[in-house]
Amino acid sequence: MIAMQRTIGFVVGRLLPAAFLFLAVSIGWLSRSEVPAGKFFATVIPLMSGTLPPTIVGHGKMSGTPVVPDDMMPQPRPDNEILLDLPSGDKLPASTSDSTFARCSAQQRNLSRFMYAYSSDGIGMCCRATAYDDVLVYRTVLWYLLLGGRHIDGAHLYLNHKAIGKGINEAVKRGVARREIFFTTKIFPTQFGYESTLQNVEQYLDQTKQDYIDLVLLHFPSVSAFGPMLSSPCSKEGKSARECRIETWKALSELQASGKIRNAGVSNFAVKHLKDLEGIGVPIANNQIQFNPFEPEYVVETFKYCAANGITITAYSPLGGLMDRSKAEASEILLDLSHKYDRRLTSIMLRWAIQRGCAVIPGTGNPSHMLSNLAVYDFELSDEDMSIINNLKNVVKGFNMDVREID
Repeated sequence: MIAMQRTIGFVVGRLLPAAFLFLAVSIGWLSRSEVPAGKFFATVIPLMSGTLPPTIVGHGKMSGTPVVPDDMMPQPRPDNEILLDLPSGDKLPASTSDSTFARCSAQQRNLSRFMYAYSSDGIGMCCRATAYDDVLVYRTVLWYLLLGGRHIDGAHLYLNHKAIGKGINEAVKRGVARREIFFTTKIFPTQFGYESTLQNVEQYLDQTKQDYIDLVLLHFPSVSAFGPMLSSPCSKEGKSARECRIETWKALSELQASGKIRNAGVSNFAVKHLKDLEGIGVPIANNQIQFNPFEPEYVVETFKYCAANGITITAYSPLGGLMDRSKAEASEILLDLSHKYDRRLTSIMLRWAIQRGCAVIPGTGNPSHMLSNLAVYDFELSDEDMSIINNLKNVVKGFNMDVREID
C-alpha cells in the first residue's frame, strides 16, 4: 500500500507537471510556425521512422536520396504516357515518372549501387521522412524531372515549397521544358478565405519562384477536420465551413483568370462538398482522394460523381493507406495477379488505378522507384482482372476518414 501511494505521489507530483510543461512548450513551439499542423507532421513522421526531424536538427542531416550528377541531362518521356484532360485544356499526367531499366542509359544503370530493387511510382511530396528535408526534397524533384517524370504533388502543409521550386528551376536549366511540368499544390483550411487565398497563392509563387502554378487544390473541406483549436481567417469572421469554401473557390477562380494558376481543384471532398461549388467560378478540375480497391462504398460514390461531372481524380495511397497497405501485400488475389503478369504487386495496383481513369501520386525519394514507373505503361490488366480487383472491397474492408462527416 505504501509503495502504491509513493508511486501515485510520484506520478501526480512529478510526471504530470512534466507532461503538462512538455505539452505547453510543444504547443508554443508549434504555434510559432505559419502552419502548426505542418510542423507537427514534419516532426512526428521522421520520429516515427526512427530519424531525427529537420525541424529539430536542421536540413541536410538526413540520409536518403543521392546527389544528382552534375552532368545528368533530361531523359525522354514515355511513349505510352497517359494524360488526363482538364477543363482548361491542360493535360494531367496520369503517372508521375517515366523510365525503366530497359530504356535507361549506361549512366543511369550505374545508379544501381545505391538503389533498392523495389517498384514504386510518383512524386507525392508528403508523409515520409525524406519529404521534410529540403536538401532531399530538392534532389528528389530534380531526379524525378530528369528521369522523365512531370507531375509533382505538393502542399502548403508539407512546408517544402522552396525546395520543390528549386528542383523545378534546376531541371528547367538542364533542359526540361517548364510547360511540360505539372506542379500541384494545396491551400490548407487554416488559410481559407477570399483575401487569404489571394495572399497565400502569391506566397506560393514567391516561395517556389514560379510564374504560375498548374493546379491549386483546397486541401480539406474544412478546418474542423483537424480539431477545434484551428481556425481560418474566414471562420474567424463567423462564416460557416461552406461559406469559407465558396470564398476560397472564388479567389482561385480569379487567380485562374489572371493566369497565376492554370487550374483549380479540391482534395478529400465528398459529393456534398463538390455540390457546394457547382456553378460558382471555374469548373472543378480535379479531386484528390484516397482511392484503392479497399475503399468503402461512399468513396466509390464520390468517384462516380466526379466521373459523371468531368472532374478528374488523383488517387493518393493507391496501394492502400497506412492502415491498408499490409492488406494489399497479404492479398492472395493480388499476389496471384502479380505472378500472372510477372509484375510487382505495386505495379498491379498502380495499373489498376490508372485503368480506372485516375492519376496516381505515391511518393518516393529513391531514383530506382522512379525508374520503374514506366512498367505501368508497358502492360494492361484484362477486364476480368480489373473486375477481380474492383471486388476486393467485398473481401477486405479498408479504412478511410469519412469526410462526409465534415461540415
